[in-house]
Amino acid sequence: MDENRDIALSDLQLDLMRVLWARGEASTAEVAEALAGSRDLAYTTVATLLSRLEKRGLLSARRDGRQVCYRPRIAEHEVRRSMVSGLLGSLFGGDARALLAHLLREEEIQPGDLTRARALLDADKGGRHD
Repeated sequence: MDENRDIALSDLQLDLMRVLWARGEASTAEVAEALAGSRDLAYTTVATLLSRLEKRGLLSARRDGRQVCYRPRIAEHEVRRSMVSGLLGSLFGGDARALLAHLLREEEIQPGDLTRARALLDADKGGRHD
C-alpha cells in the first residue's frame, strides 16, 4: 500500500478491520459473528461494509464456495499513522507539540506513559528529539 495515502475509517469500519487484522482472513459470516457481541449488525450490513472496504483497496477478497473471505491489504499501523496525521493536520495545524500539550492538559496520558514515551524516544534510531 502507498504509505502517503490518506486513510480515514469510521469506528465501525475500524471494528471490521480489527477482526481481520486479528484473524488474518475471515469470511463475511465470521466477521459478523465476531462483532455480534458488541454491535447489532445484519449480515447484509457487514457484507456491504466489507465490499466497500475492498473497493477502496483496503481488503482483498476471494471466493470460497458460496462465501467470500477477506484479507487486509493494509496494516493497522498504516491506518493509525494516516488517521493521526489527519487529526494532527486538521485539529492542530500540523503542530505535534500542540497535540502532545493537549493530551497532557486533558489528562489523557496515564502515569507511566511518559516514561514509556521517553524510552521510545531514546530508542529512536533516527535521532530526532526536537
